[in-house]
Amino acid sequence: MDRFTAMQVFTEVAERGSLTDTAAALDMSRAMVSRYLESLEQWLGVRLLHRTTRRVSLTDAGGEALERCRQVLELTRDVQAVAGQRRGTPRGKLRITASSSFAQAHLAGLMTEFLQQHPQTQIELIALERAVNLVEERIDLAVRIGNKLDDTLVARRLGVCRSVVCASPAYLAAHGTPAAPDELRTHRCISHANVSRIEFRLQRDGQAPCAPITPALQSNDTAVVRQATLDGGGIAQLPTYFVADDLVQGRLVRVLPAHEPEVLGIHAVYLSRQHQPLLLRVMLDFLAERFSGELAPWDRAIEAAARTARPARGRSRARTPTQGRGSSA
Repeated sequence: MDRFTAMQVFTEVAERGSLTDTAAALDMSRAMVSRYLESLEQWLGVRLLHRTTRRVSLTDAGGEALERCRQVLELTRDVQAVAGQRRGTPRGKLRITASSSFAQAHLAGLMTEFLQQHPQTQIELIALERAVNLVEERIDLAVRIGNKLDDTLVARRLGVCRSVVCASPAYLAAHGTPAAPDELRTHRCISHANVSRIEFRLQRDGQAPCAPITPALQSNDTAVVRQATLDGGGIAQLPTYFVADDLVQGRLVRVLPAHEPEVLGIHAVYLSRQHQPLLLRVMLDFLAERFSGELAPWDRAIEAAARTARPARGRSRARTPTQGRGSSA
């Protein structure tokens, strides 16, 4: 049997601890996984794994062989990457992770566009509301939003993430609009559960005062926070990448517009610059191009809508006295 594939199967089984999970991950039958393992053991002349009905564990010889197999597989990937770069055609598979909200709002569409441009590639987009270990979960690229990154990883800045404090028109009509950050404490607020402090940090004139809040609702899912805000549940701080269309269409209204939440960086994070596969390099350039500019595409849409609305409001105010005189005549 193919010894390279047998090594792949062996390393997967060692990492997952399960023949069934390995079979699902490699899209082969459990029986085929067993045959590859037996073939590798026969070739090496040692038993690599202890197998029981419930678990799989490495023998001493298996532990030594695992490291060597990983080295062979890594070297093979490097050779394939160099060959691919010479051919100039991106090919292969990328495992990419991002937050559920960012993946839903932007990456899903961009990945479709990328696949149309590069038909010999495959992408696995893993949407999670948590940061993952790139090594343990075999991630090629993570899109992360924040200003504090793991300094053991390589990061390429793609753009910026702005947020707004906002509410639905119905909520503001019923409860009023806060005029200053300290008035937020008297309002129902909705917040993300994955934050260390329950406050909105708002910047104005170089100052960043904290506005403590008492959340009426918290969720670890940005989509839930958005929906609750749309439903009139309260005031929330949400990323513009996720609510740009809501702001443009008037489904949400910005609150305290003179105070801006902290601006965060959007980064592409990966393990190493060495032996970088062509596919990863092409993806990085693709994302950097799509998110380039002082304003992100979704922020440009918000600004354009605001510019359109300002003259319209001005014309409306200018007509009001004339309409009033006409009514009394």
